[in-house]
Amino acid sequence: MREALAALTVRGRAFLAAGITTVVAAIVVGHSSVVRIGVLVAVLPLLTAWWVGRSRYRLSLVRSVSPQLVVAGQPSTVELTVSNDSRTPTGVLLLEERLPYVLGTRPRFVLEGLGHGWRRHATYQVRSELRGQFDIGPMSVRVTDPFGLVELGRTFHATTRLTVTPRTIPLPNIPLGGAWTGSGDNRPRAFAMGSAEDVTVREYRRGDDLRRVHWRSSARVGELMVRREEQPWQSRATVFLDNRGTSHRGQGAASSLEGAVSAAASVAIHLAHHGYTVRLVTASGDSRETEWHSHTAAASTIPLLEALAVVQLDHAPAPDTQWLAEPGHGGLTIGVFGALTEGDQPFLRRLQHHASSSLAIALDVDGWAPHLPVQPGPGASTHLTSSGWRSVTLGPRDRLDTAWQELGLQQSRATASAGAAR
Repeated sequence: MREALAALTVRGRAFLAAGITTVVAAIVVGHSSVVRIGVLVAVLPLLTAWWVGRSRYRLSLVRSVSPQLVVAGQPSTVELTVSNDSRTPTGVLLLEERLPYVLGTRPRFVLEGLGHGWRRHATYQVRSELRGQFDIGPMSVRVTDPFGLVELGRTFHATTRLTVTPRTIPLPNIPLGGAWTGSGDNRPRAFAMGSAEDVTVREYRRGDDLRRVHWRSSARVGELMVRREEQPWQSRATVFLDNRGTSHRGQGAASSLEGAVSAAASVAIHLAHHGYTVRLVTASGDSRETEWHSHTAAASTIPLLEALAVVQLDHAPAPDTQWLAEPGHGGLTIGVFGALTEGDQPFLRRLQHHASSSLAIALDVDGWAPHLPVQPGPGASTHLTSSGWRSVTLGPRDRLDTAWQELGLQQSRATASAGAAR
């Protein structure tokens, strides 16, 4: 009852005040008939509050978001189903959905009263120009009586998550080299032992069965090797994203980090669709959620896109290199870098040493912050080239597919030069 009295609307409070005023005035002037009218006007909102307070509304809400994984700038549809599970009919329902500001204004709906077992449906669209993971909800519902004198609030605490992935660009086919597209282990090694026990082995990878370790080959190579047996060969590619705060310029959607994330997402999807098992590594290190996702299913790139959707600036001065100490990190490596310094050279050389082929996209981060003075010293491409990488520069107005094609031309020229030298 106290909750219902506190939920009196402006109209309900006006009725109550008018009724009390009428009763007092009628008593003063001696009009007993007017007193009855004042009592009726004052009692009406009180009776309504008592009735609403005693009512045990049992409302249920079902919210569905389709699709739950959407590219930045694309809409997603939210469908609401509200049902009345109690025997008490409701008055008019006022619904308000809570949304993060990037998804738009809060949608509001007015639904007619619900009888026992009745349902009402409502839909609306959300759209975000920024990548990320956002919680839709909770939903607040206000129930009013037929006279509009009392408005009682309820809140559904359930939320639904919407993941907005970075924008991607289709990339042309280019010769990548160093890791063939197909099936089977990458860079297998065959060791002839001069007996019938000849076996083809590869580097040990985290998760391999230790019973498959070939100790004779491991002793010869100096690292754990496992038997290939009849495993299908599968080429691997590592996409490294440099997300350090010192490597990027700009703010929000107009920052160089967003350009780097979009480039990394485009490269990862391109490689996965062309037969590579792909993993994502950031400056924070390797993540189990983004390890080696295959092209065998369309949904295989979803963990990669979800991880890229929530990538933020890393404030560590140097990238985490612990993942490079683990065996089995060969194959193709494609890096997406921001600004680099002389102090990054050891990491770049080590990363290049662990790859059979290393390609890089270097962002011209100064172009994302033209109001800031240009940083002195050699650019990122210079540091990459001196560390053995093949790289192209990507500015804020440059096309990623064009830069990717230029990277392929560099790879073709390098392959031709190596063939001529042999």
